[in-house]
Amino acid sequence: MHRFPPITRALLIANVAIFIVQQLTGPLLIGPFALWPPGSPQYPNAPEFEVWQVLTYGFLHGNLTHLLFNMLALYMFGGEIERLLGARRYLTYYLVCVAGAAIAQLVVLGGSSRPPVPTVGASGGVFGLLLAFGMAFPRRRIMLLFPPIPMQAWLFVTLYGALELYLGVTGSGQGVAHFAHLGGMAAGYLMLVYWARGRRA
Repeated sequence: MHRFPPITRALLIANVAIFIVQQLTGPLLIGPFALWPPGSPQYPNAPEFEVWQVLTYGFLHGNLTHLLFNMLALYMFGGEIERLLGARRYLTYYLVCVAGAAIAQLVVLGGSSRPPVPTVGASGGVFGLLLAFGMAFPRRRIMLLFPPIPMQAWLFVTLYGALELYLGVTGSGQGVAHFAHLGGMAAGYLMLVYWARGRRA
């Protein structure tokens, strides 16, 4: 029985602890630490974008369901990837995916004329872990929750990515940052390719 890896454990604890603080302080953390699009003259009273938000938003969550689904995925896939990459590289990978998701979301929100809304959640990092799992263990079977059927990891990742792209392009599932999820996967892929080329050099 493997001891649960330290970085994944720390990320789980940090996310849960910060969510508890959110519940105790109301919207206090959302203004400075959620991801906000760059300011627009149309909305002068909206919170401003700050550079640290590309990471801090990934430790905030909108509600308990949002937190539970992200932490379940982090628990399921994070430990395996941490053992594969090692603690330091794993943490780098996770944070790069969070930042990549933020950049993708900022690009999408930058072209929107709608009132600015905050982006929160660990989904960018989680989707990066999902991609890494699918690439490292493509034949590993994953049991889905809805519907409860087994599926090989490579197929699950491919279908999930395609679904996110469809939902993002069509504007379905409002309130969900589909392009941020794809940004997390894209950043993770580029990071893995970069490391693989470094090993071959």
